[in-house]
Amino acid sequence: MQEFTRKIGEIKVSAMGLGCWAIGGQFFLDGKADGYGNVENGESIRAVRQAYDLGITFFDTADAYGAGHSEVLLGKALKGIRDKVVIASKFGNLYNEETKEVSGVDYSPGYIRKALKESLRRLQTDYIDLYLLHIWSLPEEEAEIVAETLDELVQEGLIRAYGWSTDLLDCAKMFASRKNCSAIEHNLNIFESAEAIIDICESNNLASINRSPLAMGLLSGKFNTNTKLPQNDVRGAGHEWVQYFEDGKPKQEFLDKLSSAREILTSGGRSLVQGALAYIWAVGDNTIPIPGFRNVKQAEENARAMEFGPLSKEQINEIDYILGRK
Repeated sequence: MQEFTRKIGEIKVSAMGLGCWAIGGQFFLDGKADGYGNVENGESIRAVRQAYDLGITFFDTADAYGAGHSEVLLGKALKGIRDKVVIASKFGNLYNEETKEVSGVDYSPGYIRKALKESLRRLQTDYIDLYLLHIWSLPEEEAEIVAETLDELVQEGLIRAYGWSTDLLDCAKMFASRKNCSAIEHNLNIFESAEAIIDICESNNLASINRSPLAMGLLSGKFNTNTKLPQNDVRGAGHEWVQYFEDGKPKQEFLDKLSSAREILTSGGRSLVQGALAYIWAVGDNTIPIPGFRNVKQAEENARAMEFGPLSKEQINEIDYILGRK
């Protein structure tokens, strides 16, 4: 199979990464579940290794995922192959590793250094390839202080590059032109285009790293009007910011849109998941989807999407027309 790669700055990675939110297991925000329920640690580690064997070289995590547990598992899974993979992690959230509660934010220079030190310990590494600010929005003068601290960490060899995980255009612009900024992480899937941020990424030679490429699992096709996810799952916990589910049920508008686009997404022998990822590769030259996973089977299905590559421009136009964007 021909290698399918993209770049984060000067760092070559597989055209898809794996998002490691779900394997962090249970943790809480505002007293509500913020993870995807309980997971089996051994299965998570096997899934990461299987994805690597299938060509995945990029893994995205955060210190808050499972209040550190996602980083711990990823560090174990990548032991012995650290120099062959690229790791992104995120900072900015306060959390308690014992109670698994996320309790606020801190982006002061001192805290950034403390958070990085802890992430390096959990990941069993002495550097992080891409370090992402994990706070939705900051005033420009405060973002400048964060960026200056990150520039220092690049100079010290503790991180190779940095970026911002945000869907806000103004925030993306604050970091985009900085020398050591290599990526903006943002939502992107068939339901949610992000043309303006993708344009910023392409014009500044940044990677567009795409979270929620499967719309929190809705694009797997396994949910219907009878689905009811439990309260220990972020999709059923009652968070107002969860877009595609409400009280554990997939929103009908998205089920209808998926039904309309299903035939195109499953073209050429693709599964729905693989079609959803193929859509993302087709809408930009810098896009890198990071679908989540809970087991080996899901990691394999994600990774094998690279064998099919992107949808055609004609198929993208047809999906946009069906979904009312053209």
